[in-house]
Amino acid sequence: MSGWDEVPSWVTEHVALYRRDPEKAHMWDASLGAGKLFAPTLLLTTKGRKSGEPRTTPLIYGKWGKGFAVIASKAGHPTHPAWYLNIEVDPDVEIQVITAHHKARARVAGPEEREKIWAEMVKIFPVYNSYQKRTGGREIPVVVLEPVA
Repeated sequence: MSGWDEVPSWVTEHVALYRRDPEKAHMWDASLGAGKLFAPTLLLTTKGRKSGEPRTTPLIYGKWGKGFAVIASKAGHPTHPAWYLNIEVDPDVEIQVITAHHKARARVAGPEEREKIWAEMVKIFPVYNSYQKRTGGREIPVVVLEPVA
């Protein structure tokens, strides 16, 4: 594995901090990619499409209806992130938002809904617009995570 296929150490560290101290880790210091900016994050756990093992990723989120919206940006890389490929195979996921744990179902927002969510998510993390320009034509998916009973 190399580059975009490896899990960066800051991701592993953020997941560990979130599990240890969710209130501290919830507001992520996004200065790695966006200057001085703090953004709310959740933990998304998917089932690995190849391994079948749980895979956890911290993601910036916004509230959307009774659920949450996340952006499959991969920092503007031309390919989708692994977590997105995982939900294409199995949309049943688990999320942690601060101390609340939910089982959820992931779905990709349709064009009209995507536009509305994108506008809201850019308010939270303005760098998404520059990520979209970097993709080489890939439309960055917007994903809605809807809690299930």
